[in-house]
Amino acid sequence: MDLGIKGKTALVCASSKGLGLGCAEALAEAGVHLIMNARGAEALEASAADIRARFDVNVVAIAADVTTEEGQEKVLAAAQDVDILVTNSGGPPPGMWSDWDREDFIKALDANMLTPIALMKALLPGMMKKGWGRVVNITSVSVKSPIAVLGLSNSARAGLTGYVAGTARQVARSGVTINNLQPGIHATDRAVALDLGVSKAQGISVEDAIEQRSATIPAGRYGTRGEFGATCAFLCSQHAGFIVGQNILLDGGATNSTM
Repeated sequence: MDLGIKGKTALVCASSKGLGLGCAEALAEAGVHLIMNARGAEALEASAADIRARFDVNVVAIAADVTTEEGQEKVLAAAQDVDILVTNSGGPPPGMWSDWDREDFIKALDANMLTPIALMKALLPGMMKKGWGRVVNITSVSVKSPIAVLGLSNSARAGLTGYVAGTARQVARSGVTINNLQPGIHATDRAVALDLGVSKAQGISVEDAIEQRSATIPAGRYGTRGEFGATCAFLCSQHAGFIVGQNILLDGGATNSTM
């Protein structure tokens, strides 16, 4: 399927690896030029070089911590005219309700709620002026089905979801859509960290932890960055203009819900 977005430009955050990289790859395959951002310069440059070699698109790599004001200024200086924004940030550390204090919540809010909001506020006006734009926020399945040990993520990402619910409906008439992707367990570094946590907490091997967690997924496996990226690219396509303010689950059926 031709997604109809060849020649457009996207800012993809946290895109040196994992789900962000999957989104960057899928958009590049559709002919979208990229501004890729991540904190680690070495991994970012390697991923950007790989995409340049495989796809006929321009790729600008900006190493910066986009959760900081300085990082946002650096990224936005290169991204003012983008057509597509994909926000993404690593999740806060797991723990129990008694482990976190105010500063832990502030850090989680900065990374997983306030940063995406700041990027949207900066870039939505330009999209609206052009009469076309796409925003996809990578959140988490925990927004729909809270995960007890991810209370920081549950809270911050739910706040972003509420913000998007209202904002998306205010900008849709200008040809701009905002939607959220809610990943379940995917084969990324985040999954490795959580697998290690399960292994340590239960005194089992990492392999057993992976098998245990895979058993909770009707699909019987972890998701891949490729299939996640393909979904992101479709939401950014010309065909998705009537999808507004939605939360799309990609969890292999793990969330047991009728709607």
